[in-house]
Amino acid sequence: MKFEELNIPAPILEGIKSAGFIECTPVQEMTLPSALAGKDVAAQAQTGTGKTAAFLIAIFSRMLTMPSTGRGSSPRALIVAPTRELVIQIDAEAKLLRGSADFKILPVYGGIDYGKQRDELSRGVDMLVGTPGRLIDYLKQKVYSLRKTEFLVIDEADRMFDMGFIADLRFMLRRMSSYDKRQSMLFSATLSNRVMELGYEHMNNPVRFAVTPEQMTVDLVEQELYHVGKDEKIGLLLGIIKHNPDGHYIIFCNRKITADKLNLLLNANGFSAASITGDLPQDKRMKVLSKFKNGILRTLVATDVASRGLHIDGVTHVINYDLPEDAEDYVHRIGRTARAGAGGKAIGLACEEYVHSLHDIEDYIKQKIPILPVTDEMIVNDYKKAYEKSRPREHPPLRKKTAGHGDSRKFSRPTSSREKHKRS
Repeated sequence: MKFEELNIPAPILEGIKSAGFIECTPVQEMTLPSALAGKDVAAQAQTGTGKTAAFLIAIFSRMLTMPSTGRGSSPRALIVAPTRELVIQIDAEAKLLRGSADFKILPVYGGIDYGKQRDELSRGVDMLVGTPGRLIDYLKQKVYSLRKTEFLVIDEADRMFDMGFIADLRFMLRRMSSYDKRQSMLFSATLSNRVMELGYEHMNNPVRFAVTPEQMTVDLVEQELYHVGKDEKIGLLLGIIKHNPDGHYIIFCNRKITADKLNLLLNANGFSAASITGDLPQDKRMKVLSKFKNGILRTLVATDVASRGLHIDGVTHVINYDLPEDAEDYVHRIGRTARAGAGGKAIGLACEEYVHSLHDIEDYIKQKIPILPVTDEMIVNDYKKAYEKSRPREHPPLRKKTAGHGDSRKFSRPTSSREKHKRS
């Protein structure tokens, strides 16, 4: 289905065209007709399936066709997301998809100027995108109100539960406009009982949709798998990147220590890379992502915790250096490539430590991942010397001088030259 076939106003179609979108993804094709008609929606969809564009297009289209009361204390639309990264991505996509429409969009989250956000919010916005903590902070201070908010989106609802935000979310929902006076949309990787309980409690008979695993696996992603020993994984990884020097890579690891080691090793061998892990400060993380998006860095090494909410166009390869232990994470990872209609490749390195999850992954996506042979020519073997030279040197611990029995130097102090002279 093409976007022109739907009841979308011209300014938003301009934004869709600017974003490079041509045809609806499965989640957009399923949810947009109901959302554009003003119905509440509860959809099961992973990050990377186009769900963000689905709810933004619906909200912008309806905001243009519904009379506006102006920018008062209540934002017309509220989007709640669990992480800063996801808020930033939603904000960027919203500012692209609004096209020529004059909508004021404001992201609020921790880690940036508190007063500046507060001042901008107090002047009124059309769309407010934020994390629960910062949203509640300003709400309690009465910087804004939710009593007249017309649209609500809860994104990644299952993660709201996992991260302990559900009490905060309910706090906001109880202070919003009535469920039958607004349009609400909920998106979640799984529509579990607890997620749907939240939906039925605060939504108006939501229409339920589910994107199946087959649809979640991006059709344009070319998948392939190499069975390789744990000791040869690094050599094979370097060989893959070396034979595709113009690629734009995201490499996924299961552990922070692995990601940090790969980052050092890649840079030592002449590949511009950086890693994002759970303990990387927010300002540094944003700098790394900016360099990666701008092409200054060709390779990004990431863990699943740090990579949630990443929406970066132009990623040519996703490499699962470690096969994920959760099958759903595999779909999330490979969805980082083949975005906005472009092609992409997902490569898995199945070693003896993580190969056990392969069966669950293939069962979940309902297809076998093609296995390719590993040849000696593909493996780089001379990477260790450069890596050892680049490793930070550890100073050996200072050895304590301990005196044993009969040691005449025990507790003695040095004899000065003046004392020597007196004795003589």
